[in-house]
Amino acid sequence: MNTHREFWNREYKTGEHLVLSTTQSEDLEKFVRWQERHYKREFLNPYAKVLDLGCGNGRNLIFLAENFGMHGIGYDISDVAIEHARRESGDLPIEYDARSIAQPLPLPDESQTFVLDMMTSHFLKKAERDSLLREIVRVLRPGGWLFFKSHLADEDLNVKRLLREHPADEENAYIHPILGVYEYVWTADAVHDFFSKDFEVHKIYKSHKHVIRGRAGKRRTFSAYLQKI
Repeated sequence: MNTHREFWNREYKTGEHLVLSTTQSEDLEKFVRWQERHYKREFLNPYAKVLDLGCGNGRNLIFLAENFGMHGIGYDISDVAIEHARRESGDLPIEYDARSIAQPLPLPDESQTFVLDMMTSHFLKKAERDSLLREIVRVLRPGGWLFFKSHLADEDLNVKRLLREHPADEENAYIHPILGVYEYVWTADAVHDFFSKDFEVHKIYKSHKHVIRGRAGKRRTFSAYLQKI
């Protein structure tokens, strides 16, 4: 985990490999609009609590606090990101902690309305992903929501090449040749198999295939709207 912490601290200082946005995720905005269409403000309100796993600079928690008065908790492995998040959040009702999500979550049972896992847990290995899922289920209230975004393996030429040329010690995982980090990629079937015991899968939105003249472009992603059973 120290390697991950060093990598992300460096990225938040230099932005060497990744473009780190300071505005809320468009996919989260789409999820929020979907929530409002189907549930009005039943879940999006000042009584709601949201946990962001891998909160980075706090941009998504800030968006939810400013627009819906929600109380947030943000965890990130990067000390630099947490410092930035605290600075940007001002007096908003958000708490931050620099910690690994591979460890048990220091939160009461059924205390959260939402959990956000957005491009975060794919850095974990299988046993760690299994443990995190149990913790997410534990801290979510009945009927609470997990907004989950990650890499999608289905019909992705880039991922196919990475799995072939840089395999890790787990199926559907590789060591990124530039970033040097472990990454797991999901298939649509794996998403259902992993989450359906504990969650109703309401929606899965898949990004485009990102193929230009037969060559792979960006890696595909997906967003899943999951409600705790």
